Amino acid sequence: MSRFKPQVTYMTHESLNDYYNSSSWNPKPKYIVKEYSTYAELKKDLPEICKSNIDLDGVHVVRSKRGQWGEWNENWEVDNNNELTIIKEGWS
Repeated sequence: MSRFKPQVTYMTHESLNDYYNSSSWNPKPKYIVKEYSTYAELKKDLPEICKSNIDLDGVHVVRSKRGQWGEWNENWEVDNNNELTIIKEGWS
């Protein structure tokens, strides 16, 4: 089985400003990518990440699932009741 560390990808106002203000010979990334050692650690930081995210597609999480082969994808966002919600999920 292919096991890899879960990671989250999101965009903030600061990362977007850095991207637009960077030079063409030394560009900065538009998205922030963080890798975690466990999915539980990622889920602890997810509410704060979702609140700072400005990407309309939500916060993108990639992880492996026990007993499965491949990458499991989830898009998360905070709903109107300030609860985390998966808006899209599936295998890639």
